[in-house]
Amino acid sequence: MSLPVAHSLRARLLWLLFGAVSLGAIAQAVIVYRTAVQQADAIIDFHMQQMALSLRTGTPLSNHGALSGRGLGVQGGEFVLQVWTADGVRVFQSIDGGAPPQPAGEGFSEVQAEGTTFRVFTVRTPSQTIQVAQEVAARGEMAGALAWRTVVPTLFMAPLLLLAVWWVVSRSLAPVARVRTQVAARQAQDLAPVSAAGLPDEIRPLVLELNLLLARVKTAFDTQRNFVADAAHELRSPLAALKLQLQSLQRAADPETREVAVTRLAAGIERATRLVEQLMLMARQEDGASAGAMEPVALAEAARVALADVLPLARARAIDLGLVHTDETRIAGHGEALRVLAGNLIDNAVKYTPDSGHVDVAVRTLSDGVHLVVEDSGPGIPAEDLARVFDRFYRVPGSQTTGSGLGLAIVKAIAERHGATVSLDKSVRLGGLKVDACFPVTA
Repeated sequence: MSLPVAHSLRARLLWLLFGAVSLGAIAQAVIVYRTAVQQADAIIDFHMQQMALSLRTGTPLSNHGALSGRGLGVQGGEFVLQVWTADGVRVFQSIDGGAPPQPAGEGFSEVQAEGTTFRVFTVRTPSQTIQVAQEVAARGEMAGALAWRTVVPTLFMAPLLLLAVWWVVSRSLAPVARVRTQVAARQAQDLAPVSAAGLPDEIRPLVLELNLLLARVKTAFDTQRNFVADAAHELRSPLAALKLQLQSLQRAADPETREVAVTRLAAGIERATRLVEQLMLMARQEDGASAGAMEPVALAEAARVALADVLPLARARAIDLGLVHTDETRIAGHGEALRVLAGNLIDNAVKYTPDSGHVDVAVRTLSDGVHLVVEDSGPGIPAEDLARVFDRFYRVPGSQTTGSGLGLAIVKAIAERHGATVSLDKSVRLGGLKVDACFPVTA
């Protein structure tokens, strides 16, 4: 059976089940028909045998007692009964003409007589031979009629079974249609979970995964909305300051005043550029844009690259910046993201450390993971602010250092992507802040 291309699960199931039921019904009908024909033949043979055996007698028939028949031929598949004496004289025949001759052997056989094939059963006794015969064509018609009466109920049941299959498939797939209706009726901004009540076990995991996806999309939308709002708020002040500095430059009457205005404008542009860069970096880290397959990365190498980038700023302020310990243990991660994390930690430490201070960086492998530790001799962070410094755009009140308030927020986003934890504490050795980022070791 050629099946049409069905893109619907319901249509595919119905076609396949209809085909299976139809083939099964046909095969069952054929088997039942053949079995019924064989059983009908066996029953007719049994009747022929019983008729012949019931006529056995110890007293032989004579020609005087013979019956000549009734002048009728074989009709409707009736049995033909013949009796012969021991010397081969036929003493009884149930019809006139058209009867088979006496066969040579006992039991069942098929013989030809006057263009007709007969099924014959013969039994011999010492005094006579008894023969019961029937036309093969007639008995075939009788067996076929009996067989058809057996097959017809099966053929009538097939449509009922197909109707039952249609009902069961439609009923079973009703929850899928309900979920489709729920999703189709939603507005674009509706990211509420899809109801999984009453769903079968095969469909429930798909709906649960869909709900998880909707939750992730909602979180991403909320994060993007909050980020845009925060970015717009934070950019308002730098842009206003740039506008004022440009106006001051335009009003400058002498070269010295103009030079001061240009210097302030350049510094403002630098701060705005830094803020935009941090915003873009934050967006990439939260969105996972730098993601790809994680690969083994030496955290010590990321720390060395980040330290080299910050070293000129540290030297300009006579800050002692260096790597005090490096273990070359590799972790699973993204090299560029880890360099950004180390760079932000070291850059923050250098910015908040007074001139001629100290900043130490260490990479140590301990039992609980690989630790990137940055310590400085700066003022540290008050205990009441430790819980908030990882928030975007948050700066410690009273801080004299300019910044965007995004450095530690970026560090937190990168650490979460790598399964790491970041803790803040007071540096016992240097007196300032101690930042400890702990990464799991690659198996």
